[in-house]
Amino acid sequence: MGEHLVDYLSIFVLVGRLTRDPELKFTPNGAAVATFTLAVNRNFTNQSGQREADFINCVIWRKPAETLVNYAKKGTFLGVTGRIQTRNPQGQRVYVTEVVAETFQLMESKDVSEQRANESNETAEKSKPTPSPLPKQETDPFAQSSTAIDLPDDDLPF
Repeated sequence: MGEHLVDYLSIFVLVGRLTRDPELKFTPNGAAVATFTLAVNRNFTNQSGQREADFINCVIWRKPAETLVNYAKKGTFLGVTGRIQTRNPQGQRVYVTEVVAETFQLMESKDVSEQRANESNETAEKSKPTPSPLPKQETDPFAQSSTAIDLPDDDLPF
């Protein structure tokens, strides 16, 4: 019974936003692996009254890795279930602690995600220098007209 309890306690859930697009690579054996960083808000505010976040490095393998890369981009609100793993890369004295994600769930609709991405792009566009104005074009003669234009079908090009 204790063995199952340990397995149960080693699984946890993180909910946060991707700090960048997930990065997909393949092992020499052809297994897909994606790495990403999740910004997870803390449950409390600091002395200034602002909410801080922890930036959690995550890795996900195989088909879920490929799916994640196809559907999640920077800023996506994501839920992840997984376990903590500590490894010692290439025998160095430095240890890397990361979350090995087993599953993920998009926490917002595709429409909300795309709207947020568009707003981010608009903000980025506003910060770019404005190009020189184009030559003045003729104004639309029908712009102020509120009446329908009646054209015979013979005059239409299609």
